[in-house]
Amino acid sequence: MLTQLATRQLIVVTGKGGVGKTTLTAALGRLLAAAGRKTLLLETDPRESLHQLLNTPPSAGQVLTAGPRLYLQNLSPKAVVENLTREKIPIPPLANSIIRHPVYQQFIDGAPGMKEMAVLGYALRTVQGETRFKADVVVLDAPATGHSASMLQAPLLLADLIGGGQLGEMAKDLAKFIANPRRCGVVLATLAEEMPVQETLELVQFLREKLSRPPEKIVVNALYPPVTGAGARGSDPLAQLWRDRRAVNEQELARLKAAWDGPVVELPLLPMDRGPALLDALATRLEEQVT
Repeated sequence: MLTQLATRQLIVVTGKGGVGKTTLTAALGRLLAAAGRKTLLLETDPRESLHQLLNTPPSAGQVLTAGPRLYLQNLSPKAVVENLTREKIPIPPLANSIIRHPVYQQFIDGAPGMKEMAVLGYALRTVQGETRFKADVVVLDAPATGHSASMLQAPLLLADLIGGGQLGEMAKDLAKFIANPRRCGVVLATLAEEMPVQETLELVQFLREKLSRPPEKIVVNALYPPVTGAGARGSDPLAQLWRDRRAVNEQELARLKAAWDGPVVELPLLPMDRGPALLDALATRLEEQVT
């Protein structure tokens, strides 16, 4: 499975908010870098969560080194669109005048799919060597499930809406890129709980219906370990709570596997604070299941 993912140029990691997709992004990026791929971890959340896991300063838009062949960048979609405008209009005063114009700003803020396409376009240009930094693979810490569905569909919608012209051609190229499972991979993160599993299954259906492709794999995060020993039989309230949460995990994991016949990776709940130590532990467990 890791060998297959290592051939992709873009890997989109998404899932319901709070299921650990940022940690999964960092762990997956570390494995790809260790496999010899020059890897860029890309996030668009202005809160910048990835740097805490990788023990780097905040990116602030710059590409930072996070390890051997591993790099990190926090990306502003609006800044990407503005930089593209400056590339297309090589006269700085004119480009700046256009960018500052209220109509331009309203277009960027209101055009459906424009910011989403800007992020995906940046990833494509990065692996094609058309930006200052060239990577073999980009691992995108994508927005939560609903927004990610819109992001993945945005190039196709814009290609149909715009038609020709430079923007239309860019949208068509991106739509082909996203729909090609040999170039773009999608990894879904979830918890073994009712709502995250339901959203995951809905996204699987969306990918099949709208993009004619399934995800590469589903990662079930933070599974409660089985209760053993005295805790499996005792009446202690904490032991009972643990048994109840494990039972929910088993029920939802079974529901997921009944509806999805593709690869499922199971990662345990670890009693560790968010940071490099947690990333190391999860990367090790992820490697055990994908190699």
